[in-house]
Amino acid sequence: MPDKTAPSPAGSGAATLADSAPAAGAPASAPDPDPAPASAPVRGPGARRRGARRHRWPAVVPFFVFLAVCFGLPAGTMVYGAFTVVDTATGTSEFSMENVNGSLSGAYATGLTGSVELSVVTALLATVLGTLIAQAVVSSQRASLRGIVVSASGVLANFSGAPLAFAFIATLGTTGTVTQLFHLHETGFSLYSFTGLVLAYLYFMIPLMVVTVLPALDGLRVQWQEAAASCGATRAQYWRHVGIPVLIPSLLGGAVLMFGTAFASHATAAVMVGSSQPLITIQIANALNGNVLVGQENLALAMSLNMVVIALLVMAVQIPLQRRSARWLG
Repeated sequence: MPDKTAPSPAGSGAATLADSAPAAGAPASAPDPDPAPASAPVRGPGARRRGARRHRWPAVVPFFVFLAVCFGLPAGTMVYGAFTVVDTATGTSEFSMENVNGSLSGAYATGLTGSVELSVVTALLATVLGTLIAQAVVSSQRASLRGIVVSASGVLANFSGAPLAFAFIATLGTTGTVTQLFHLHETGFSLYSFTGLVLAYLYFMIPLMVVTVLPALDGLRVQWQEAAASCGATRAQYWRHVGIPVLIPSLLGGAVLMFGTAFASHATAAVMVGSSQPLITIQIANALNGNVLVGQENLALAMSLNMVVIALLVMAVQIPLQRRSARWLG
């Protein structure tokens, strides 16, 4: 006998359709939205950095143009002129070492040696005296004194050239105020000598050294001195084994900076002593102006090249010293 409770196939299909149909009064379901578009590929940090660098390049183009025009062109002209000679008969130029050899011999070699000697003496004196003054300011711990010294040093470090020379002539010259007041001419002192140049250069180099070495002295931590004192070290032992070794890179860097400053100075010596003292800067000016011999412009360029080589050597020494000082005192 058949089971009357079993649903018929037709009934089953109807029930299924009835279950799937929405109920009366119920809101119809919203249609499926459009499929999301494919996302753009994600750029890695390296690609973003390269893109940022490409966008920054146009901003530095004017700077490189300035370097090329104001530094590259004069440097190229100097090098070309130093290694070429002009035939006065034909007016043609040819490569030669004559100018370079001439700039390193005779009176020009004496001028280069005199400039180096003056720079070394003034650099050593300015380094020692400037460091002592800066240490006295740091040790005083008086904000007013520090402000006065720093302000005065900033002004005096930029007071050089012809104004400084005229000031020294009016003060320590042959008829200067101090010379006449203290009868310095009777002692044999002369402003227009090597000693007079040293005094004039120290006037602006010592303040420059004070400004240069003050940050290094501020970098010496008080805890170092306290730790040395707790171990029984005296103040002299602290400076000998801790303070001075830490300051050596900064002091050497300051001395190199003082050497470069004195080596490149021209106006002060030109106004004070003229050609009475053999200095390379004055000899270059005389050769360019034709005060000695006409047509010595390329020889002046060769002497300028010698100065550039020395300046590059000074920079090659100073930059590593600055980095080491910043690493120790930073």
